[in-house]
Amino acid sequence: MNNLMKRKKIPSSFRDPSAYLFYYNNLIYRQLNLIYKEDYDHLMNSGLYKVLVDQELLNPHEEVNIDEKDFGNSNDAYKIIKPDLIFFISYPYEWSFSQLKDAALVTLKIQRISIEFGMSLKDSSAYNIQFKNGKPVLIDTCSFEKYNEGQPWIAYRQFCQHFLGPLALMCYSDIRLNQLFRIYIDGIPLDLTSSLLPFRSRLKFSLFTHIHSHAKSQRYFADKFIKVNNNGFKVSRLSFLGLIDNLESAVRSLKWKRYNTEWADYYENTNYSMDGFQHKKQVVEDYLDRIKSSSLWDIGANEGVFSRIASNKGIQTISFDIDPAAVEKSYIRGIKNDELNVLPLLLDLTNPSPGIGWENQERMSVIDRGPTDTVIALALIHHLAICNNLPFNKISSFFYKICNFLIIEFVPKGDSQVQRMLSTREDIFPNYTQQFFEDEFAKYFNIQDCVVIRESERILYLMKRRDV
Repeated sequence: MNNLMKRKKIPSSFRDPSAYLFYYNNLIYRQLNLIYKEDYDHLMNSGLYKVLVDQELLNPHEEVNIDEKDFGNSNDAYKIIKPDLIFFISYPYEWSFSQLKDAALVTLKIQRISIEFGMSLKDSSAYNIQFKNGKPVLIDTCSFEKYNEGQPWIAYRQFCQHFLGPLALMCYSDIRLNQLFRIYIDGIPLDLTSSLLPFRSRLKFSLFTHIHSHAKSQRYFADKFIKVNNNGFKVSRLSFLGLIDNLESAVRSLKWKRYNTEWADYYENTNYSMDGFQHKKQVVEDYLDRIKSSSLWDIGANEGVFSRIASNKGIQTISFDIDPAAVEKSYIRGIKNDELNVLPLLLDLTNPSPGIGWENQERMSVIDRGPTDTVIALALIHHLAICNNLPFNKISSFFYKICNFLIIEFVPKGDSQVQRMLSTREDIFPNYTQQFFEDEFAKYFNIQDCVVIRESERILYLMKRRDV
C-alpha cells in the first residue's frame, strides 16, 4: 500500500494551499507545501518563531524527517512538522466574553511582534486560537507571511469579523450573540454587526471606524470592479502599527458588565447545607481517586467548583455550562490563579455544538471531540428530565457515547428544587423515580457505588460503561 494512504487528512484542513493537517498513527502532523517554503524558512530563521514560542504565544512544533517517519513524500511536500498536542479543540461560540477578548489581544500582540521580524499575519481567524494551559495560543504555523513594506494588513477585515465585531455585540447588545459564529463560519458579517449594534456604539470612534464605516465601505464596493495596483496606495509601517494599536485599544475598552443570570450565583443560593455540600465534594473526590481519570468533562459545571477538584489532581478538565456569566467567572478565576488543567466553555446540553462548515466537518461537534474518560453530571438530571422533557433512556444513551465513567447525581421529586420546577406545570413524569433512573442507566452502565448526600435526599452514583 502506498505510504500516503496511511494518512488521514483532517477535514477542517483544506482551505489553505500552504499546508494541511493529517493524522498518522493517531498523532497529528502538518505537511508544509513547497509554496510555503520561503515564508516558513523566514519564520524559523529570523528568530520570530523562537520569540513567539518563548512567550507562549505560538504553539511549538518539531520538524520530522519525512523518510525516517515513512510518511511517503509527495511531490508538493516541503516539510512535515508535529505540533504540540492541544488537549481539547474549542470554538469561539463556546467561549466566554473574556476568552474571546484575550484571544483577540493575543492575535494583535503576535502581529505587532511579527512586524519587527519582517513578517505579518495573513489571516486572523478566531479558529486559529486555542486554549493551552488555560491561555490562548496561536496554533496555525502557516498564518505568517513575509511583510512587504507598504502593504496593508490583509487580515484586517477578518479580525473585525472574528473579534472586534463579536465582542462589541456581546458588550453592547447581548452576550448570547457570539452564537452567530455557528452560522457565519468566517466571522459575523460587518453589515449585520452594524445593524445589530445600538446607536450609542456609533459615538465610540473606534467602533464607528472599524465596524460601522467599514461595513458601509464594504457595501459600497461590493458590486464594483477594483483593479489591483501594487504600485498604488501604500501603507507606511508607522500607519500599519498605528492600526494595530488602535484595534488593541478598541478591544481593551470593551468590557462586559455581568448581569444577574439564572446560575451565575448558584453556589450562593443552593439548597445544600454546609455539611451536605462538603460531603458532596468529598464523595466526588473519593470517586475520582478510585477511577484515576486522565480526562474529564464536568457538564453543568457552573463556576467550576467540582471541575477544580479534578483539575487540582492533574486531570485535564473541560468545565461546561450553559450560563455565559458562570463560564466568564470560572475563566477569570482560572487566569487569576494560573490554573493549567481546567478550561471553562459554554455548552447547552439540549442543543450542543454541532458539526458545521463544509460537509458539516470543518468544525467538529462536541460528541466528535470526545469521548472523555469521565463525565461529572451534578444537579443536572432534573433539569434535563423535567425542564426539557428528556426521558432517562435518552439521557443515559447520550452519556454512554461520551464517557467511560460517569459520576451523576439523582435529584428526587421531594427535593425543593424539583418541587419548584413542578409548581408551575403539571407533573407528567410518573417515571421520574430513583428505581426507574437506575433501571435505565443500568442498560448502559454498571452502577459501582451510590451515596446519599448528607442532610438531603440527593444521591451520587459512580457508574462504569458496560463495554469498558
